[in-house]
Amino acid sequence: MAKKIIVIGSGFGGLAASLRLKAKGYDVTLVEKHPDLGGRARVFKKGDFTYDGGPTVITAPYLFEELFNLFDKKLSDYVDIVPLNLWYRFVFNDGQTFDYTGDDKSMEKEVKKFSDKDFKGYKDLVNFTEKIFNKGFSDLSDKPFNELAFMLKQVPSLLSLKSYKSVYQLVSNYISNEKLRRVFSMHPLLVGGNPFTTTSIYTLILFLEKKWGIHYSMGGTGSVVKALEKLMKEEHIQIIKDAEVTEIISKNNKVEGVKINNSKVINCNYIVCNSDPPNVYQNLIKSKNNYNFLFKQKMKRMDYSMGLFVYYFGSKKQYKDVAHHTIYFGNSYEKHLNKIFEKKILSEDISYYLHRPSATDPNMAPSGQDAFYVLVPVPNNLSNINWSTEGEKFKNLILDKMDNSVLPGIKESVVSDFYLTPDYFEKELATLHGSGFSIQPKFSQSAYFRFHNRSEVFKNLYFVGAGTHPGAGMPGVLSSAKVLDRLFK
Repeated sequence: MAKKIIVIGSGFGGLAASLRLKAKGYDVTLVEKHPDLGGRARVFKKGDFTYDGGPTVITAPYLFEELFNLFDKKLSDYVDIVPLNLWYRFVFNDGQTFDYTGDDKSMEKEVKKFSDKDFKGYKDLVNFTEKIFNKGFSDLSDKPFNELAFMLKQVPSLLSLKSYKSVYQLVSNYISNEKLRRVFSMHPLLVGGNPFTTTSIYTLILFLEKKWGIHYSMGGTGSVVKALEKLMKEEHIQIIKDAEVTEIISKNNKVEGVKINNSKVINCNYIVCNSDPPNVYQNLIKSKNNYNFLFKQKMKRMDYSMGLFVYYFGSKKQYKDVAHHTIYFGNSYEKHLNKIFEKKILSEDISYYLHRPSATDPNMAPSGQDAFYVLVPVPNNLSNINWSTEGEKFKNLILDKMDNSVLPGIKESVVSDFYLTPDYFEKELATLHGSGFSIQPKFSQSAYFRFHNRSEVFKNLYFVGAGTHPGAGMPGVLSSAKVLDRLFK
């Protein structure tokens, strides 16, 4: 009789874990609180517009391919993932732009627009990030960091790769121009970190993008969720929707099952959580008797990622010159990030990421129109910001900023819109303090110091997703499911 595993949550980590464990012969049941799968990658439809809920940048698509290969199937038979030529367009508040691509000649031209002397530094930076990538991603992203001894073995190589520096510090060692420093240090924001405090290990994202490029799935990221759901059904993985886990039932040092919607109990041999670890430990496990002093201290000391304000809108006007991915920098950088991460106050000098999927996929919007979302980093809910009063004001601030920069005339052109605040992440996605990406990717919260893939408290409880090793972002959460391959023999 196959041992029974319950997977809680259907973000990419949970979907990948379900498939990997099914391929090993386990009896897998996925439970999801919403009526649809995807977690942060849910899809919203409003009127004739389709909006991806969260992740939009697909890197390392081979990680999806692997899931289909487990069952001798092909990703391309289920979903069409296409490479983008222009990865990001960076726009500065003085109107200058930087087009970020995988083409070396184009990158030379773009870097030299800002600083001739920094092109050599850029090339040296890419070469150094390759070394970080080879260690941090290729070697370690799918290895469990459950034992301190394993972590200690990695320390010499992590020190030689300057992991004690922040991303911004490392980039600044190679590049002198302030605008270029912003371009090449912004990647931690894509996984919930402040470039000024995130360990420089995360500069590996620079090389990861260069190695595999940036992709888009036709129909939006939600089409990947649909493809994985179809594969799961074909492989007889049980999926239960509208099933919120309200308690993880435990006894001594083991978990025994889950309580669904405060009533039905499902028993199992193992639980895999694709749910925010700090929220699971604080709110889903009622008895804390097994939490020793060190684990309680770990819970207390954690720093959480920023929150996100995400504004989804359809425009009757088409902006054909706007890139698929645009990143707009406000006037200040370090000061602005300090307000978000440390002071936890709102600022009018915002930076934002604008997603225009209809640049690549016209079907995301009605003919002659555009679908957008704009994502703005904001403080998490430790700020005590009242979003029911601040939300509309903040939306209007964003519209003003976009109207005066990347999307002239947008204020008169919006025909459909809604927004999500950190309250949505806290209430609907069950992240502690409404953080967008669980805990921050600081060195003191990475690898062994992150929440472990196999629980520190219960021997048959496991974690995948943003809050565990290796971290947030699509490659991170998909790799966290690969860690399970090593933990489940």
